[in-house]
This record gives sequence, C-alpha cells and structure tokens, in this order.
Amino acid sequence: MARVIGPVMFGVMALMALGVALVSARYLLPGSPFAAPLMLQQIANWPVAVMAHVGGGVTALALGSFQLVTRRGARRVWHRWAGRTYVIACLVGAVSGFWLALHASAGPIATAGFGGLAIAWFGTTTMGWRLAVAGQYAAHRRWMIRSLALTFAAVTLRLMLPMIPLTGLAFVEGYRAISFLCWIPNLVLAELWIQTGGRDVGPQGSPVSA
Repeated sequence: MARVIGPVMFGVMALMALGVALVSARYLLPGSPFAAPLMLQQIANWPVAVMAHVGGGVTALALGSFQLVTRRGARRVWHRWAGRTYVIACLVGAVSGFWLALHASAGPIATAGFGGLAIAWFGTTTMGWRLAVAGQYAAHRRWMIRSLALTFAAVTLRLMLPMIPLTGLAFVEGYRAISFLCWIPNLVLAELWIQTGGRDVGPQGSPVSA
C-alpha cells in the first residue's frame, strides 16, 4: 500500500505545484492580468523584487516537481542541469522574498513569518547544493527534500488564503498566521518523512550517512 500511496501523493503534489506555477506566471506578463490587489500594490512599489520572486518561485515549483524522480539512470543528466537551475531559482526567490517580507503590509508578524521562510529556503537549498558538490548524495537529498517542502509553501499559502473567512478572523490576522502556517508544517512533515526512512540511499544503491 505504501508503494502506491507514495507515488500518488507525490504525483498530486507535483500537479499542484505545476498548477500554482502556471497561475503565478501571469505576474510575469505585461499588465499582470487578473492580479490580486495586494500583488498590484507590491508590483507598483517594488517591481524588480516582485518579478525576481515570482520568476524564481515559478521556476523552482516547475523544476522541483520532477527532481525526486529524475536522480537515477539516464535521467540523471536532466536532474543535474535542472537541479542547478532550481538552486539558482530558489536563491533568487529567497533573497527577493526576504526583501518583500521586510516591507510586508501586514506588519512585523508577517515580516517574521515570511522572512523566516526566506531564510530557511535559502539555507536548505544552499546546504543541499554544497553537499551535492561534495558528493554526499544521501545528505544532499535530505536537504533538498527540506528545500522542496519550503518551495511548496507557495502552494499551501494559496490553499490557506481562501480559508481565512471560515475562521472568523479578519483577513490581516489570518494572513499573519498563514505567514508561518504555510511553511512550518511543510518542513515538519518533510522532516518526519526523512527521519522515518524516506528511501534515503546513495547513487550506487547503498546507504550513505549525512
């Protein structure tokens, strides 16, 4: 059963990530069609940071969806080149996201939440890249799973936003809570999956310690 549930779960997550990437890409188009009011305000105030954050996030979501299934066999060439692009996209998205977090309209709580996400995203991705360069592939995979969990915050954020009215909270209050809830549970679940033995093996099929 686990062998079936795992691929199905990752397939659903990949489709969700690709869907969010496709929808978010509209902000890269001239005039940003169907843009949310909050995004329009950010685009007007910090256009370069928004474009960098959206571009990095869209690229990371689109490529990251496939990285867990392209690390073996002939697909390893794709995995390496897509992985390098994924890392650059994450770092660009994280740095620009941190800048935007410093200017969050919901105040210092949202700044702390989204700023923490940016720092964690940058840190996990950097660690994963460094371990790959060092040839420590099992440890690299663990850190990239953490990075992917944080990349997926773009999806959980969009799943949670429509739920704010159901909580009875004002939008700003709910948004402040979501600035933490969109990524901390993702990271916790990723860590639990790693610690319970999420197929963590090296390139030759033998276990590799971190």
